Amino acid sequence: MHPWWAVLLSSVLLVTGQPARGASLGIAAASDLQHVLPELVKAFEAESGHTVRITFGSSGTFHAQIMNGAPFDLFLSADVGYPQRLVHDGKADAGSLRTYAAGQLVLWSRSDSGVDLQRGLVVLADATVARVAIANPAHAPYGRAAITALEAMGLSAAVRPKLVLGENATQTAQFVQSGNAQAGLLPLALAVAPAMMRSGRYVAVPAHLHPPILQAAVIVSASRNKAAAEEFLRFLTRESTTTRLVAAGFLRP
Repeated sequence: MHPWWAVLLSSVLLVTGQPARGASLGIAAASDLQHVLPELVKAFEAESGHTVRITFGSSGTFHAQIMNGAPFDLFLSADVGYPQRLVHDGKADAGSLRTYAAGQLVLWSRSDSGVDLQRGLVVLADATVARVAIANPAHAPYGRAAITALEAMGLSAAVRPKLVLGENATQTAQFVQSGNAQAGLLPLALAVAPAMMRSGRYVAVPAHLHPPILQAAVIVSASRNKAAAEEFLRFLTRESTTTRLVAAGFLRP
């Protein structure tokens, strides 16, 4: 008969000898990632054994939530500014900041809208265009890029009264796809989604009209899953993932 301590030790070994369970990661992600990130996450989960919960929204809203203690592990922003602010305020780990993609701004309209997109942004000043959808520039990087582009073209005074503000890029796309706005300034990554391609068309907004839309990721300082979060960052920035992001409408960072 084994002494009591041998039985206890064998029980401990049975427990501690089990493979570690995968971590559960919470990701706050910019809405322009909506059509590509779920598939990337599936690949990461299969490879790593971790599970991932994605919440999509505007980058500025997530910045405010993380500042107030929202329990995310990772923040995938549509710009680099919000992650940098979190690092500056001690809410994100400086060493984890990575630029993972660059965004592209496009002008999108329904095929039946009658809007001549080939004229570019100047068409938005026409009287036939009553409403123009953009993401709210107060907390959406693509909205700020849209405003900057309009100002650079000298169209701000004519177009500002027509603006309809979406809470984020996804809601902005819904406004224009539904016909509630005749045109919209959107991320290319949303414009090339199958439903948008079937119902409308787009033209690129010249990149020189606004600052580069560099998209960055960072680990939240309060995360309890930093090792797994770092694994995801390595996955996000490796070449095969970058190739998939480019195919989904992003540029290489």
